[in-house]
Amino acid sequence: MIVFAGIVLLLNAVYNVIVWPRFWTRVTKDPRARDEQGRPTAFYRVHAVLIGIALLIAVVSAIAGVLVLVA
Repeated sequence: MIVFAGIVLLLNAVYNVIVWPRFWTRVTKDPRARDEQGRPTAFYRVHAVLIGIALLIAVVSAIAGVLVLVA
C-alpha cells in the first residue's frame, strides 16, 4: 500500500506539471487577462495564484512520493 501511495503522489506531480503550464498559456492569451492599458486584471492574478499553488502541490507531491518510495 505504501508503494501505491508513492506512485500516486508521483503521478499527481507529473500530471500537474504537464497540465497547468499549458493552461497558463491559455490564460495569458485570454483577452480578460489584461485591461485596455495592458495591465494584468483580477482574472490574470487569480489564475496565477491558483496555478502557482497547483505547481507547489506538485513539487510537494513529488518530494513526498520519492521519500515514500525510498523509505
